[in-house]
This record gives sequence, structure tokens and C-alpha cells, in this order.
Amino acid sequence: MNLIDRYVSRTVLGAIAMVMAVLVLLGAIANLRDEQGSIGVGHYNMFEALVYSLLNVPRFALDAFPAGVLIGAMLGVGALARSHELTAVRSAGMSRWRLAGTMLGCGVLLLAIGLAVGEYLAPHLEQYADERKAIARDGNVSLAGAGGAWVRDGNLVINIAERSSPSQFGGILVFELGADNRLLAVAHAQRAINLAGQAWELDSYAESRFAGDGVANQLAERHRLATAVSDSFLQMAVVQPSEMALSELYRAMVYLRANRQDARPYALAFWSGLARSLAIPFGVLFALPFGFGTMRSAGSGARGTLGLAIGLVYFFLQRTVESGTVVFKLDPLLLAWVPTLLLGAAAAVLLLRTR
Repeated sequence: MNLIDRYVSRTVLGAIAMVMAVLVLLGAIANLRDEQGSIGVGHYNMFEALVYSLLNVPRFALDAFPAGVLIGAMLGVGALARSHELTAVRSAGMSRWRLAGTMLGCGVLLLAIGLAVGEYLAPHLEQYADERKAIARDGNVSLAGAGGAWVRDGNLVINIAERSSPSQFGGILVFELGADNRLLAVAHAQRAINLAGQAWELDSYAESRFAGDGVANQLAERHRLATAVSDSFLQMAVVQPSEMALSELYRAMVYLRANRQDARPYALAFWSGLARSLAIPFGVLFALPFGFGTMRSAGSGARGTLGLAIGLVYFFLQRTVESGTVVFKLDPLLLAWVPTLLLGAAAAVLLLRTR
């Protein structure tokens, strides 16, 4: 049966590769289209936009992987069913459980590929893409250091602890230096919001300014900070949990919990990413029952549409669960697995009902 296993695997994996190639191409075109509005800002030109779009392709491929696997697996199984090869394989004595094992083996291989891309390729290329874009747009700003993000703009040194949205940041420290690099003032703000132009609005602002032997303190609910540091540059500086590798998320989660800090955003990103990855073998297995019964003679268009519909349902269910976990402060360890477990249960039920 090894020859049959290899043939079935080759057919299914080939169909998945074809679907992923189409999705990746569409993703690259969509990324390039989205960058058109940024072209012309600073030194950010068409070539930089193209490089940025290509560097973000692995992240797009990773996000689209579960749906692409499901669609491709259904097309691969459909090709075997329409040519009556699945019927011949069953007649030769290959049980549905042996076929399920072969499909599951394909899923495990795809899972390993997805984990490798998510751990070693996508985060680094995505960060490098953000760096190139930010430096091209804001060439007069420098970024360095550890312990949050440290950004220097002229005589200002800004430290950013976290990012809560694309244009909103929290835990801001501002250091003002003199001509001889002597510290003139230190300020802290709970939140910073990007305004139109080269300015930021700082909330809950507290400043200590050093003058001679004394210190002058200033408190304000709102403070306007003029700086050339753009929100796109700070987005590059502070990485969101959804953009981190699973190993980095786990280390951040352990560190924050050990220091009695809020680790829920990192826990949600970790368990959701792990659940989405483990949904890949279930997605391959889910396609097998559709090679039998009334769907056996369905065309590739019908199978592709069905696979796309199921993939979209899974995607939106996963996002809904993630949003609900954040809004209602629920346990991410339990809820992140709900869509994946539902997909696995549906695959098992359909397989048990297959004759």
C-alpha cells in the first residue's frame, strides 16, 4: 500500500500547493495595492513598496494557510474521486481509516511547514520589511536599544513600552537632551495618540525638568509633543503579539506572569496561533469524506466553493472567539481551541458516517 499512500499524498499535496500559489500571488498583489498610498512619502518609492509587499508574503501565506489547505485538500480528493481512483483504492482493500491516516500524515507534514514558517521566516521578514519602510519614510529618525523600543529624534529620546493600536501607544517615556547631551527633562505619559502632522498628543503627562540645583515638576491631562517620529516608525519599533513567533510569545507570557503583569494578550496570541496551526491536519482530514457519497461526482468549482465557504466560517469563528476573549476577559486557553475542536469533531463525524 506504500505506493498508493504516496500517490494519494502527492495528489493532495499538489492540489494544496497549487491553491497556496494562487493565494500567495493574490496576497502579494493586494499588499502592493495597499502600499500605493504610502509611495512618495520620504524616500519610500515603488521599488521599496514592492520589496515590502514581497517580504510580507510569508505572513499572508501563514494566515491563509488553514483555508488554503482545506480548499486544496478538497480539490485533491475531488480529483481522485472523479477519476474513480478512490473507489478503486477502496475495492483493493484499503480501508477508510488507512486513507484517513494518509491524509493525516499530509496534514502533519503541512503543520511542520507552517510552524517552520511561523517561527523562523515570517516574523523576521515582517520585522525587516517594517524597518525598511520606516527608515525610507523617516530617514532622520534612529532606532536602537532594548527594554521596549528606544527612538531618537534630534534632542529627544523616546521609549515606548507597548502598542495598543496602529496609531496609539502606551507607557511612553520622553527624555530631552541638551547640546552637550546633558539631560534636561524626563517625562512620562500613559498613552500617546498620533495627530495629523508631526505631533503626538500625550495623555496623563508628568514632566520633571532639571534647572540648576532644582527640579520643576509639571502635570497635565494633555500635552502636545512635536516630533518627526511617525506612527509607522513606532509600529516597527513595538511588535504586536500577533506578529511574534510562538516561542517568543511563550517566553513573554512566562516572564509577565512571573512578574505579576498582565499576560493575557500574549496568552491569547500564543494559544490562538497554536490552535490555528493544529487545525491544519484536521482541515486535510475534513476533506476526505467529500470524496465519497453524493459529492463524489461534484466538479472542482463546487468543491472549491465549498472549501472556501468552510474556510471562511472557520476564519471568522476564530476571529470572533479571539475578539470575545479580549472584550469579556475570558480564559484564552479554553476559548482559543473552540474552532479547531469543532473542525476536528466535524471531520471525525463525517468520517464515521462514510461508507
